[in-house]
Amino acid sequence: MSKGEKMIPVKVDQIFLSNVGFVVLLKGTEDERSLPIFIGAAEAQAIAIHMNNVEVPRPLTHDLLKNTLDFLECRLKRIEVCDIRDSTFYATLVLEKDGNEMRMDSRPSDAIALALRCDAPIYVYKKVMTEAGRVFSESELGGDHAVGVDDVPGKKEADEKSDKSQEKLSHLEALKKDLDKAVEDERYEDAARLRDEIKRLKQTHTHN
Repeated sequence: MSKGEKMIPVKVDQIFLSNVGFVVLLKGTEDERSLPIFIGAAEAQAIAIHMNNVEVPRPLTHDLLKNTLDFLECRLKRIEVCDIRDSTFYATLVLEKDGNEMRMDSRPSDAIALALRCDAPIYVYKKVMTEAGRVFSESELGGDHAVGVDDVPGKKEADEKSDKSQEKLSHLEALKKDLDKAVEDERYEDAARLRDEIKRLKQTHTHN
């Protein structure tokens, strides 16, 4: 941060889906302006998961990074959305270890996801808010535009893929029982057919 640079404290207001992708809104705590930042689906999911208090069985990428910082006894003091160039936002992680302050470049989406998990404050440089911030109306943000964790692309597809995978495994177990029965009854032609079907299903499951 350059000397005397004015920073505006913000909070993550919401994520919404625009006609060109996901947007996270950083709303100023001192005025009505919000800074819209376009983010990817994976980052939108990471932010939405935390905002919706969704528990995950294993740590996600940003959870792992937080755990690593904790293990190293390194504290995330704050994040700063510090610049915008060619419509691309830039952010900085401000870290502290053993009384020494360190700064690391970061994508804003990753910085935000980490700040939420570390309960660290989020700031936007005044020049960035002046250039790209605006006041959004309720009609622009409310209703069907708001995004929850279930709305993030990829989650529904992943759930459906998991369900289909379980169906395949159940079918595979049934075929194995039929194969054992066919061998026991000396129905070798049926056994050969079942063996080929089991092999095909195993290959399909491995590739998926």
